[in-house]
Amino acid sequence: MAKQSASGERPRIMGGHGGGRPTGEKAKDRRGALRRLSDYLKPYHRRLTLVAALVVAGTLMGLIGPALLGRAIDQYVMNADRDGLLQVALLMLGVYVAQAVFTAMHGIIMIRVGQHFVADIRAALFRHFQALSMDYHDRHRVGDLMSRISNDSETINQILSNGLIQFTTNILSLGGIMVAMLLLNLPLAIGALIILPIMLFITSQITERTRKAFRGMQKNLGWLNAVMEENITGIRAVQAYAQEDGAIGQFQMAIRAYREVGIRADFITAALGPMFTTMMILTVAATALLGGWLALRDVVTVGVIATFVIYIMNFFRPMRGIAMVYNQLQSALAGAERIFAVLDATPSVTDAPDAQALGDIRGAVAFEGVSFAYEPSKPVLEDINLTVEPGQTIALVGPTGAGKTTIISLLSRFYDVSAGCIRIDGRDIRAVQQDSIREQLGIVLQDTFLFTGTVMENIRYGRLDAGDDEVAAAAKLANADSFIRLLPRGYATAVSEKGHNFSQGQRQLLAIARAILADPRILILDEATSSVDTRTEIHIQEALLRLLEGRTAFVIAHRLSTIRNADQVLVVNDRRIIERGTHMELLAQGGFYHQLYTSQYERLGELVAVD
Repeated sequence: MAKQSASGERPRIMGGHGGGRPTGEKAKDRRGALRRLSDYLKPYHRRLTLVAALVVAGTLMGLIGPALLGRAIDQYVMNADRDGLLQVALLMLGVYVAQAVFTAMHGIIMIRVGQHFVADIRAALFRHFQALSMDYHDRHRVGDLMSRISNDSETINQILSNGLIQFTTNILSLGGIMVAMLLLNLPLAIGALIILPIMLFITSQITERTRKAFRGMQKNLGWLNAVMEENITGIRAVQAYAQEDGAIGQFQMAIRAYREVGIRADFITAALGPMFTTMMILTVAATALLGGWLALRDVVTVGVIATFVIYIMNFFRPMRGIAMVYNQLQSALAGAERIFAVLDATPSVTDAPDAQALGDIRGAVAFEGVSFAYEPSKPVLEDINLTVEPGQTIALVGPTGAGKTTIISLLSRFYDVSAGCIRIDGRDIRAVQQDSIREQLGIVLQDTFLFTGTVMENIRYGRLDAGDDEVAAAAKLANADSFIRLLPRGYATAVSEKGHNFSQGQRQLLAIARAILADPRILILDEATSSVDTRTEIHIQEALLRLLEGRTAFVIAHRLSTIRNADQVLVVNDRRIIERGTHMELLAQGGFYHQLYTSQYERLGELVAVD
């Protein structure tokens, strides 16, 4: 439900088709994001411990291989010892096979951990989306929220499934190679490692730039998804108003923004490869020259030089890998920041610690001095007072944006009142559990939402434990059974996205059947009979009369036949209830309601009241 302005109008969060540039969110600290991510990994600590052991074993095998090669050259090649050379070759084969096995094992384990982890994150996000109050959803675009649950979580999965192991392996490899080189020959090791500080400085400068670029990519991807979601969802409006070019323009703007920051991030990342390759070649050449000079003086052997060359080549590989994985880590942390920004959001409407279930009710409703504002400086309702006895029907009429929908939103406790209180059967609704309130409410809106599934499943949404016979009985009471049975598969007919394969009137009848099945004590009808033809309206009105029987009902901006039957008509204007009474009493007063009534048009010989 979108937020209303002071006049009750609901402003668009985004202008045009897809809105303006994203404003972005203040990033959390990286250490905090890492710490919170580690909390989600606690259930997998045993598997992670096994992975760590496998990584250490695999790294050790990778260090032993070059040392065996150097030994083979010095002891067996130089002495033409074929038997010894064969033994070392077999040993090297065993070492590298073991390394491959260890690598495959920890890779498989981490893939499973990563998939379970991302499933946990997505489940936590989705649960939190359900718990967040309407004001949060009013302020955030659906596409951006979807991007967080899909794309941002996937970036974390990528770093866990592959990047984290690479990072750990590369760190261990670097440490092991440096220790091995220092133990083999100190002068040659110092000569080979003298370039290390330069490499670290360059790497730190590049990764800082990529961190900012990847954060921008995540934000712009959320904006891009929001543009796509809005325009695809609103494709009928886009085409109806011939705004395809405008929609394409908005999409291209979002693509350009994402493309520009993506090119910058990818360019920096791509530059790492050639840079490290060049530095590796120079270091190998310098080491070979220094080694040759030391070999001429009998300081080192040929086998040691060969081992050093392999170690140096292996040294640059993890350095490059660390830089690349660090870039992935920045992207993952940017995604984690956006995810935790959602998880840190708190619902504005919460149950009190001692809240009890509402239980069975009679249906008495009272508004006592209720005021409300979506924004503190812009009141929408002021000093609303009304008393509704069980079984009464209350009609809310008034100009568009007067606050009628806000009244029922407060009754549903989608928002909490700013002042005063709302009572059901004498109990302040803030003192009872939200779910127990909504279990007693049935809502039929003008724009009925149908879920992907079957007709049977959509009606059963009103009460999930209802049997097929109960669903069919509710459909009959709603005058929906006759058209359902004419469908190709009857109640098993598939409903397309948002029910676009059904007419507006058919969707309304299915919504009424859903409400009948739920059997609520309090009923809310919001424009339930608008935008349908006369014949369909008759069917809907008949179904509504059955639905209203014995229930407390709030009916918004409906037609004359419903207004005339209401026990009370409340005229809402300028944030207040300005008139109240029956239909005939208000007409006799000759006030605002009379003006609304007489300003309407005649259709089928009867005046039709329009909000």
